[in-house]
Amino acid sequence: MPIEFSVDQANRLVRARGRGTLTDEDVFSYQREVWSLPEVAGYNELMDMSEVQQIALPSIDRVRDLAKLSASMDTAKSDSKFAIVAPADLAFGLGRMYEMYRDLQARSTKQVGVFRTLKEALEFLGLEEERLIPG
Repeated sequence: MPIEFSVDQANRLVRARGRGTLTDEDVFSYQREVWSLPEVAGYNELMDMSEVQQIALPSIDRVRDLAKLSASMDTAKSDSKFAIVAPADLAFGLGRMYEMYRDLQARSTKQVGVFRTLKEALEFLGLEEERLIPG
């Protein structure tokens, strides 16, 4: 699977990592599969795109569609955060578009941040790398 994930219960964090070629269907499947799990409602999220070599996106509209789907799955009155680690320019740009579209969704309760490094993303989430559960 191009997106692997683990749940760090101690830190209330879903950690995901993209690898290889990432398609829009990979991302939509991840969103539906993970965020329909009741035990992760209100958790923070860390998506690491460092190992993604190619993004196969049929249309920029899919970024907007993903933001809309994601916001529709948010837990009401949650103050969770979603950090995207995107060192490559394309992933970073798409992440920033997602952040903007997500902010425009009335149902969105997650604060999104896009970062070039894991260290910056962890700071945004209020976490320290050495305190993370391996996963």
